[in-house]
Amino acid sequence: MCATRATRRETNHLHRDGSEPHENKRGKSTDDDLEIALEALFAHQVGRGCLRLIVSHHENFFLIVTSPVPIDEQKQSLIEVVAGPEDAGQRLDRWLASKIDGVSRARVQSLIRDGHVRAGETIGEPRTPVKPGAVYTVTLPQAADTGVEGEDVPLDIVYEDDDLIVVDKPAGLVVHPSAGHASGTLVNALIAHCGDSLSGIGGVKRPGIVHRLDKDTSGLLVVAKSDAAHQGLAEQFQSHGRDGRLHRSYLAFVWGKLPLPAGSIDARLGRSRANRMKIAVTRGMVGRSAKTHYEVIDVFPGETPGGDVSLLRLVLETGRTHQIRVHLAHIGHPVLGDPTYGAGFKTRLGSLPAKAKDVASSLTRQALHAAELEFEHPISGKKLKFSSKLPADLEQLGEALKPTQDKPTEKKRARRLK
Repeated sequence: MCATRATRRETNHLHRDGSEPHENKRGKSTDDDLEIALEALFAHQVGRGCLRLIVSHHENFFLIVTSPVPIDEQKQSLIEVVAGPEDAGQRLDRWLASKIDGVSRARVQSLIRDGHVRAGETIGEPRTPVKPGAVYTVTLPQAADTGVEGEDVPLDIVYEDDDLIVVDKPAGLVVHPSAGHASGTLVNALIAHCGDSLSGIGGVKRPGIVHRLDKDTSGLLVVAKSDAAHQGLAEQFQSHGRDGRLHRSYLAFVWGKLPLPAGSIDARLGRSRANRMKIAVTRGMVGRSAKTHYEVIDVFPGETPGGDVSLLRLVLETGRTHQIRVHLAHIGHPVLGDPTYGAGFKTRLGSLPAKAKDVASSLTRQALHAAELEFEHPISGKKLKFSSKLPADLEQLGEALKPTQDKPTEKKRARRLK
């Protein structure tokens, strides 16, 4: 459905102060100039099924015309945006993203590169400067199917609204389909759960994964349900909390007693030369910067020297693949149960008390849990904060590690010294 003509009576536009339109030096109303442009624009759209027309304000007034057809009910929608004098010189991708609700800048960049943005001729560069008076036609293809089927995979939903969903992921659940994991993933579960509420991320009807947890890491994970929410969340995760909007922390049981009650691990990470499936600390400026902060929560003494286990709270300043696991292994305190970076796990089991040894040996994953997640809602701006208790297997491990009365933990020792 598309309007074909707009007159001053139909649009009823006035100056922002409510005054009547004024005349220019040629004796014609500036409103008449805009009306002529609109009539030509609408005539151009006859039969093309445009969704909406957005007109940037021209001098002291602006006009927005929309059709009653929702954006996600059409196979393809057209959006026309007219640039005003105040828009001149702005980057096209940034400007269009600010004009079109629910479409991220990344999505606009993709549309431009794919030839879906025109101003008389196809525009190929997102950085193209906006020209005042130009009419930009944006073609929005219908969100494509991912090809990934929804599956009835159990979900522990902590929070959900129209824009995002927060889940408490169990260990053993892969986040998204990949080689060797074509189904049974979190994405499969979310597609089945969300259904038509997924409005499309980057032109594809899919959950917007903005951060990941390893298959065998449990805990909190937020997923976007719309393009706008995806962009807002992605920006927060890219800054890793440096702007104060995002906070996330992990709990981990690690081998050994750390020399300091708190500290940081600053070591660059990259693909291992020996095994491309693994991540390793790199030398010099090779790899990507990575920084992990830790705080010792408790220390559980082992049966033999070197058999202590520490419970740490960890905060990431960057978000590299396997970062926590690689960093902790690098300083000699690998995560319990880590099959990839926790060399010598079976040997170290012998240093644990009998009860703890039985529980630790039954672990089927690394003892790492995403316990806290706090972020700014990408649409409302409201601060959201969530916490997740240790899952049953790690809670059981913690209980088993607690010593008998004659062997106090480090925390109890410290209290006695005060």
